[in-house]
Formats: sequence, C-alpha cells, structure tokens
Amino acid sequence: MKFVKRLAYTWIIVGLLGSSTWSAAEAQPAIADTIYVNGKVYTADVKNTVVEAFALSGDRFLAVGSNEEIRKLASTGTRVFDLKGHFVSPGLADAHFHNEGGGTGIDLSHTRSLAELMLAVANAAAGAAPGALLVSNGDWHEAQLREQRLPTARQLDEAAPNNPVVLVRGGHSYILNGRALAQFNITSQTPVPAGGQISRDANGELTGELFDAAKALVPLPAPKPLAMEDILATQRAINPFGLTAVRIPGAYRGNLVEALKLMRQADAEHALTVRYTVYMPGFGFRTPQQVDDAVAQWGVTQDEGSDFVRVGGIKLVVDGGFEGAHLTRAYQEPFGKGGTYSGLTLSPPEAYNSVVREINRLGWRAATHAVGDAAVDEVLTAYEIAHNDKPLTGKRWAIEHAFIARPDLVKRMQNLKLMVSAQDHLYLAAPVLKGYWGWDIASEATPLKSYLDAGLLVAGGTDSPVVPFNPFWELYHFASRDTMSDGVYGADQKVTSRAQLLRLVTINFAVLIGEENRRGSIEPGKLADFAVLTDDFLTVPLDAIPKMKALLTVVGGKEVYRDPNMP
Repeated sequence: MKFVKRLAYTWIIVGLLGSSTWSAAEAQPAIADTIYVNGKVYTADVKNTVVEAFALSGDRFLAVGSNEEIRKLASTGTRVFDLKGHFVSPGLADAHFHNEGGGTGIDLSHTRSLAELMLAVANAAAGAAPGALLVSNGDWHEAQLREQRLPTARQLDEAAPNNPVVLVRGGHSYILNGRALAQFNITSQTPVPAGGQISRDANGELTGELFDAAKALVPLPAPKPLAMEDILATQRAINPFGLTAVRIPGAYRGNLVEALKLMRQADAEHALTVRYTVYMPGFGFRTPQQVDDAVAQWGVTQDEGSDFVRVGGIKLVVDGGFEGAHLTRAYQEPFGKGGTYSGLTLSPPEAYNSVVREINRLGWRAATHAVGDAAVDEVLTAYEIAHNDKPLTGKRWAIEHAFIARPDLVKRMQNLKLMVSAQDHLYLAAPVLKGYWGWDIASEATPLKSYLDAGLLVAGGTDSPVVPFNPFWELYHFASRDTMSDGVYGADQKVTSRAQLLRLVTINFAVLIGEENRRGSIEPGKLADFAVLTDDFLTVPLDAIPKMKALLTVVGGKEVYRDPNMP
C-alpha cells in the first residue's frame, strides 16, 4: 500500500482535530520539516501498523510509510534523521500521576532496609534543632525494605530521641514516633475518626501508624508554596523515560489548583514539555452543595484548555489505600482484628451517591478512587443511579485503581462502558498486600487481562510517587505479573501481547482523556509526540523491559530529551 498517496498531506485541514476521518482531496500536498527513516515505528493505529519511517510538519505528524515513500517528502531544507534501526513508539503517558517524587523532607526512597531508613532519620535529626518536627517525603514503601515492614514508634524514637518524627507514606498513612504522638495528643484513648484507623499492636500499644482520616489528627506544616520550578522539575525527571503526557487525578504536591495556574503560565511561556490533563479535587465532597460551591470557586469548565493543559473532570475517593481498601472479605490477621476489619469507607454511600448525581447533573464526569471490591461496588451503584438520571455511557467516566473486582462487577462496568485507570502497585507492594489480605486476594490485584478481555478501555499508569513513575516497570509487571521482591502473583492475568501493552500507555490513554483524534498514535494530523527507545519493545526479552529508557523524546515535533549517547 502506498502510504504517502493516502497520508502525506498537511494536517491543517484536519479541522482535522475534531474528526477521526478526512479526505485527501480536501488537503494540499506538503513538504516535511523533518523526516525520520530506517526505524521500526509502532504507530498504535487501529491495525497496529509498524513502518520504517515518518515525516513531521510543524508540530504534527505529516505521513508514515516506507523509507522510499517518506524520503519523497524531503526538500532542500528538510532535516533527515536516521533512526539506525531503533524502535519508535508514540509518546508514553501516565494515566494516574501525582508528581515525580522527592521534595524537601527526609528522602527515604533509596533506603532498602530498616537500618538504612533509621540512619536517614538519625542523620536528619543530627542536623536539626532539638524539638524540631522532622517530616519525610512520601515516595517510599516498606515493601522496598529488606524486612518488608514499617518502623515502629519506638524504633523512630531511638533514631531521633529529641525530635518528633512523621514519616509520610504514600497518600494514605503517616508513621509517628512517640514524641510526635505526644506532641499531637494521640493516645490509646484517642477516638478513631470515621474513615480512619489508629494502629495498635497485639498488646494494644500504639504503633505510630495512622490511616486516611486519622491523618487529620496531625496538622503538618504547610508545604512550601508551589513554584514554576516544581513544574519544570517534573518534566526534567520524566521526559527521559519517553513520557510526554500525564493525567493528574486531584492532587499535585498538595495544591492542584495552584499547580494548574502554574501549568497554564508555563504553557503561555512555551515552557512545557509534558501535556497535562487535570482532574479537579473532590475528595471531601459529601453534599451536592459542596460540588456546586467548588465548581464555582474553581472557575474552570470541563474539557477547557490547550494542547498542553486541559481540565478533564473531578476526582473522588471512596476507600483507603493498601491498608484501607474496602473489601467484602476481612483482612488477614492480625490486621483483620478477629475478622472485624475489612477496610475503610471514606465517603458514605448515601453521601457519595448524592455527589455523583450532582456531578452528572452539572455535566461533569467523575473518576473515583476505589481499591477493594466493596468500594468498586459502591462506585458502580452510584454511577448506575446517576446513569438513570442522565446516561453516562460515552462520557468517559472512570474508576481509578480497581484492584479487586469480581466478575459481576466487571459485567456492571461493561454495562456502563466505564473506563479503568490501572497501575502497577502490586509490582512494588506485593508482600505487604499479601500480609494485609492473604495470598489469594493479593494475587487478584489489578486483573488487567480480565478487564481487557471484557472489552473495557484500560489506560496504564503508576500513581507516582506511591509507585515510581517508570513506565517500563509498569509494562513489565503487566506482561509478567512478576513483583520486585516476591515472585509472580496472579499469573492468569499476564497480558502477552506487547502491542496491547503499549497501547495502554499511548492510544488508550488518549481515549481516556478524549484526545484520540489528536494524539496517542503516530498518524497524520496528530500531535507529533513520540519516543525513540533503547530497545524494541515488541520483541525485547521480558526481563530486559524494566531497564528500558528513551534515547530521544519529542513533544510537538520538538526534542525535549536526548540521551548523551544518542547520535
């Protein structure tokens, strides 16, 4: 097939941008600004086409095809880039990304044992004034430690005897030492807030761990104000992995509303090298009035924005994280507390139902955090009620995470044509989940193959910084179901098609955010976002996938990252 005859036209007419089809007769032939030849280019189009070459005009793809066909589009001023056989993918995306990790607190991300963690805390204490509050960054997890368990309040007291310590762990828990428990007046008699937990050991002594709503008992100092440098630092961190787009569900370094302003400012200054889709924060919504007030205060409308910064919807939460996932089965002992603990309900069903109905009435869409199967059930019930008010199908409503989902729940997702934003938490946290839930339930976590087999639209992500943002760790886990430290979990959920995996983080992401006619694949008229990778993702040995990176990352036709070894 002669691709150039069919495809080599300027993108301008694609008016292009609201339609998935256009007529070549309406277009004008064009000369390429840049052509890329001698590659293995996975386009992620509907046929999973692989070609040798492609051409750019401005910030768009102009044509794809053979070397011979694409070279015909070159003129005297056209730049010719020899890919030398390297593999090219559409730009990679993360469908559930909060930030790249790091921060100004104690860095625990590189610790690999409790001894190393304690040393990091002790070093911070040695450099702090007595009585000064020490707070960690949140991008670590006990699964990365040799012992695969959390430090206790007593152990943290030994590391920092003269300072209150609060270790922030992901988005759902704090671990305090004894001095911090005392400073914040938390004792064994402290009432447990609804939607939270205050952990105790077998003797009833506080361990120092607080879950979800109980974190409100610890008013930490406000983080430093967001600055433009925070936005730029994110880009510098993730572009080397071929990432060109992220979807931010409700939180970015503590203040998404301010982050959105900075992203728009950076966009106006042409400083962005990542495309952002932002879901506004609805975590505390319990009444329709709160929805109305927030929407008025935000001063934004759904789907407004530019090619670089768009508003996608509203993010809600119904249960906790690993330690608070709402299940229909009790947690394993001792976490199950004699069979009485099965997770947390952060948003009571009646309140959540009313919020979802109001969001739908206003014409917004929701994406709801639900980890356990009881939580997924709660979400689906609310979505079904709202759907009876006004249909949700085709409006890109989504469930975030959906770790545990019974077949009956998957069927209900099908009925509503819901989308799923799935991540690789199990890759890092498998032994901890096994401790909380037992092997059988942990092995069910994120049943990606079941979702895909059911025809659900699934987009991949990491939940960074809860899990590192490396997209190749994610793709490796979904391909193998291997974990970082505890072997294979749920082998029946392996996804063996490499093309299908790559679509999770390219065209499927674009569908999730409603941009599939503008990006997500290497096709004429679409935004020229792509990555030249170190290896051929379609054929590289499975165990080599986690080591992959980008040699070159291009956003809108402009190089935003080049490996020093890339010619």
